[in-house]
Amino acid sequence: MGNDRDDLVWEEVSTEHIVQDEWIDFRRSAYRFPDGTVFEPFYSYSRRDYVVIVASDCDGNYLCVRQFRQGIKEVTTEFPAGGLERSDGREYRTGSGEMLSEDALAAAQRELLEETGYSSCEWTHLITIPSNATIADNYAHVYMAKNCRKVGGQELDETEFLHVELHTEGEIEELIRTGRFQQAAHVMAWLLAKEKERLCSGRNNGAGC
Repeated sequence: MGNDRDDLVWEEVSTEHIVQDEWIDFRRSAYRFPDGTVFEPFYSYSRRDYVVIVASDCDGNYLCVRQFRQGIKEVTTEFPAGGLERSDGREYRTGSGEMLSEDALAAAQRELLEETGYSSCEWTHLITIPSNATIADNYAHVYMAKNCRKVGGQELDETEFLHVELHTEGEIEELIRTGRFQQAAHVMAWLLAKEKERLCSGRNNGAGC
């Protein structure tokens, strides 16, 4: 396929920051389409980049957390995850200001330790991908951590209330199949982690993986 970017790009012609506080930048924009027409409103928001960690212990069990998610108003089972800390204290990206963000691997290691009390020396980056390209500008950094060991207790933020659970591979597959593993990016992380493990198992029993 040829490069048709110039034929498809929309031009942002106006932007209104409806909410712009320390937590989020929620915007209303008007765009000019490739045929010259202008349409509005398009709503988008900016939040911090975040990490998702598919972590397993020395027995092959996977570390999960249970917590309330206000979007669907349910308690969910998911993998440890959290936002990259920023030196400017904001909770959202600011254009080139992403250089102010914490290193993604360092954030993954910190979040795993804070949420579960576990640590690992075996980390693999699986993917960095837009969180929701239609409406948000932040990215998810997905990692796999193996042979995790309990080294301490939880160190939760003041807004975090969560329990740690250990699940077998079969249990996670069942949770996903029955719609009880309710974070889309975390399901993607699981599928990528299992594919990585399958590839590694075929390369000299995991050598180099």
